[in-house]
Amino acid sequence: MSLWVDQFRPRTLDTLHYHKGLSERLKSLAASGDFPHMLFYGPSGAGKKTRITCTLRQLFGAGVEKLKIDQRVFLSPSKRKLEINIVQSNFHIEITPSEAGSYDRLVIQEILKEIAQTQQVDLNAKQRFKVVIINEADSLSRDAQAALRRTMEKYMSNMRIILCANSTSRLIAPIKSRCLLMRVAAPSPTEMHDVLKFVSKRAGFDLPEEVSSKIVDDSGGNLRKAILVLEALKMQSPDLTGSITIAKPDWETYCNKVADLIVSEQSPARVMEVRTKFYELLSHCIPPTVILKTVAERVVERVDESLKAEIMHWAAFYEVRMRVGNKKIYHLEAWVVKVMSLYKHFFYDIDMSGFD
Repeated sequence: MSLWVDQFRPRTLDTLHYHKGLSERLKSLAASGDFPHMLFYGPSGAGKKTRITCTLRQLFGAGVEKLKIDQRVFLSPSKRKLEINIVQSNFHIEITPSEAGSYDRLVIQEILKEIAQTQQVDLNAKQRFKVVIINEADSLSRDAQAALRRTMEKYMSNMRIILCANSTSRLIAPIKSRCLLMRVAAPSPTEMHDVLKFVSKRAGFDLPEEVSSKIVDDSGGNLRKAILVLEALKMQSPDLTGSITIAKPDWETYCNKVADLIVSEQSPARVMEVRTKFYELLSHCIPPTVILKTVAERVVERVDESLKAEIMHWAAFYEVRMRVGNKKIYHLEAWVVKVMSLYKHFFYDIDMSGFD
């Protein structure tokens, strides 16, 4: 039995609950004879992949939902085997090249070349091209993006590329200029209430207004998270009455503890202790950028107003460094040392001002 977030996912552009103008625009593009390369971007949980899937259905019909999952093996120049999962139908293929790490260029070149050199074989297909969906496009290396740019120019006749990204800031300008940009913004609280009510009705129960408000406040614009939380609460308390508390994920609680350690003591020993906890989070596949953001937000809640802007400035600084570099732990640790230094100097200045 599938989760509600998949079970009640809209299948067509007409059944999407919000951003109606964007849905109409996508319908017009699908109906036109000149479908472009596209870049869908927006925050996590805003519905980018759902819109891409609905657009594919509009382009090719219901056959696009007959999916199969393959595991392809690629051989790097150093003869290292890279295993990448590929989701495909007769009309499209979906890949996440960033799974290959620094070898993402190799994956992109081989897959796109293979797709581009094959013609659409389904005679009933409405379109004569195949679509390649590239997830986490903003995590691609510069080399992979350069290879992608060349392919987009060369094989436009029988292939279209749809990129899915959280942000456009890490994509090179030539790629952005060759795509039609589609911003999928996070739904508003009212829209999230409407979707939660729809899901609850489909699941066969009425959602109390106060529970819906709690879920919307907790999810922070992430609709996927809101539906998952709703299902979890329904499993815990079928009648959804009484005092409803939304439990935070273990990794988030752990990040909050790390922030408390940073604020409570500033010493080399504490830096090493925090580093150990960062390793623990990274080993459980929590993205380093998410770790930094969560810890920084908790630290900001606990420090003086005059320090907040500077702490977030350095968080942004080290996040950029982290994206460019390879060893994520170095940049996380550097940010912790910087915050500890700022915090210690702040109290030193207060102490010295007492002697004036």
